[in-house]
Amino acid sequence: MNSPESLNNKSKNLLDLIATNWESLDESQKLVLTKIWKVLTYKWQLQILFNLPFLIWWLMDILIIKVHEFDLKLLSYLNLPDWALSLIGFGQSSS
Repeated sequence: MNSPESLNNKSKNLLDLIATNWESLDESQKLVLTKIWKVLTYKWQLQILFNLPFLIWWLMDILIIKVHEFDLKLLSYLNLPDWALSLIGFGQSSS
């Protein structure tokens, strides 16, 4: 069975292997790989940027009780039908 120490050593070994291979590359190879990585992560960066406000609001809703109470109050003012509230997890139990 893997112990935390062995898992930690494996991850260090993997990082050392990656770092060693990176250092053995020529500058032109490093430049090409860096450009490829930037193209691949460009859309990820945009996705994170676009979702950041929602992520911040979600974290505030979980961590700060006043924000959660405001969300519930706002939902009650919207006067949504019960089926819509149940879809977002705020439905009343039918018992």
